Amino acid sequence: MKKQEEEIREVASAFLTEGCFSRSERVLEGHINDTYCLYYEAGGRTRRYILQRVNRNVFREPHKVMDNIIRVTSFARRKIEEAGGDPFRETLNLVPTHGRGMYVTAPDGEVWRMYNCIEGARTYETPESPAQVFSAARTFARFQKMLEGLPGGRLHETIPGFHDTRRRFEALLAAVRSDPLKRAAGVREEIAFALEREKGIDLILEGMAAGRIPERVTHNDTKLNNVMFDLRTGEGVCVIDLDTVMPGSALYDFGESVRLGASLAAEDERDLSRVGFSLPLFEGVAAGYLEAASDFLTEAEVDLLPFSARLMAYENGIRFLTDHLSGDVYFRIHRPGQNLDRCRTQFKMVMEMERSLSLMEALVGKYARRKL
Repeated sequence: MKKQEEEIREVASAFLTEGCFSRSERVLEGHINDTYCLYYEAGGRTRRYILQRVNRNVFREPHKVMDNIIRVTSFARRKIEEAGGDPFRETLNLVPTHGRGMYVTAPDGEVWRMYNCIEGARTYETPESPAQVFSAARTFARFQKMLEGLPGGRLHETIPGFHDTRRRFEALLAAVRSDPLKRAAGVREEIAFALEREKGIDLILEGMAAGRIPERVTHNDTKLNNVMFDLRTGEGVCVIDLDTVMPGSALYDFGESVRLGASLAAEDERDLSRVGFSLPLFEGVAAGYLEAASDFLTEAEVDLLPFSARLMAYENGIRFLTDHLSGDVYFRIHRPGQNLDRCRTQFKMVMEMERSLSLMEALVGKYARRKL
């Protein structure tokens, strides 16, 4: 632990922080990057910063990740200022280095970045009310809308094919065939479930290829815990975790919002009797998202919103299953079998969404008509 603290202190010294370094705490939430909350003492008050090491196993070209984040946050600050908002609270703000860069590349090739901590706000792993998921979905839709007209050309694809469900399906088949840890025999039901639902996984991809569904600047990981909520008002104030902001479809962002926003349990819940899909929470997502997005979504996008929710639960389920079969090399686990538990929760969500599809379509129609 002492060696880790010394490493963190050394990396942090490269950034233009305020005050004297006091201590660091490991942040355990999140599957991908190593994250630390740093405490600095400055003039009798405590300043907090968020230090992250970009996971190079996931983001093979971390400098492209940082280029996207720099462009997006700079543009967001300008848009927020023009709207009379608070750019230090409504978007992430990178802390510059002493050399006026926005990140550090260590001698071992690791890329580190630092953000100002957004005080008076927090994230949630599971929703506490329909009002909360309404606010989160609206925050993501506003984020999408804000990034319309982003200058500088197309963003980098930080993970090529990130929401390419066909590619994810083929990766699962490859993992089943290779079965490096001999785990396939223990998950035959999950494999069969995935294979039975192959039909339709290309629907959004084919729509984008044909031009029926527009490409947008999207977040691509719109989980509830990627929104900071104001502790006083309970409203979503800032979208975080921008590593996967890149070209994509609004449908994927909506579907991801539903995947956890309308879930009744944690993503890695072991007791499947507690796992379920909530129509009231889905209504909160649909109402919040469409309040901000109806004026820029196309009719084709609106029609596919319910389908996208099921697709994202399915896609994430097969990703968790693939990682379980491959030895848990992508998603960080804190206990054996955690990725399999994550897979099972997603597949149960898929089943419940399949039973609720007509009701989901009616709710989307209700809130889309309100503004279309």
